[in-house]
Amino acid sequence: MPLQYNEIRHRFRRFLPVVVDIETGGLDNKTSPILEIAIHFLKLENSVLTLDDHLHYYIKPFSGAKMDPESIKFIGYKENEITNSIDEHTGLLSICEQVKERTKKENCTRAILVGHNAHFDLSFFNTAMERCQLKSPFHQFSTIDTVSISALIFGQTVLCQACKIAGIDWDNSQAHNALYDCTQTAKLFCHTVNQTHQMQTIK
Repeated sequence: MPLQYNEIRHRFRRFLPVVVDIETGGLDNKTSPILEIAIHFLKLENSVLTLDDHLHYYIKPFSGAKMDPESIKFIGYKENEITNSIDEHTGLLSICEQVKERTKKENCTRAILVGHNAHFDLSFFNTAMERCQLKSPFHQFSTIDTVSISALIFGQTVLCQACKIAGIDWDNSQAHNALYDCTQTAKLFCHTVNQTHQMQTIK
């Protein structure tokens, strides 16, 4: 009989899964800036994983950052429209403080980044943390990647296709916005975790 998980720390060997999506001004984590970042916390109730609180920031490019026109076009970033951008250090510090607070509250040892192409997000996050001289609350190299999960379960690696197969609504007009992509990734992750647990229960 599968275990019944009443606390999130029991489900993920005392790691706190935090869903992250980062939109960037290029593909090089050392020279390209983070332009937008969103995170979604999750909660576990009666062994069911669901979405909880989230954070979302537009980030001002760091001094000397190189902006790739193709990347800017791809994410639909318009600098003159981002009126509420904050500096990188302020945004990352806020995220770190709240992730650390939630990790402590859930009695987990540390957070682990969940993402679609998670290594991409983690590499940008870690580089930005070094640049800001901050200590990351996430595991340094381990991630939970919904690309791999989607490939295994749905035979798809693209987020929108995996969501559609899973029965999760998808709006192309909102894609490549960090909060939207983060929310959809969180829904997909919760769906696959809950589905796996249900299959184990049936057995």
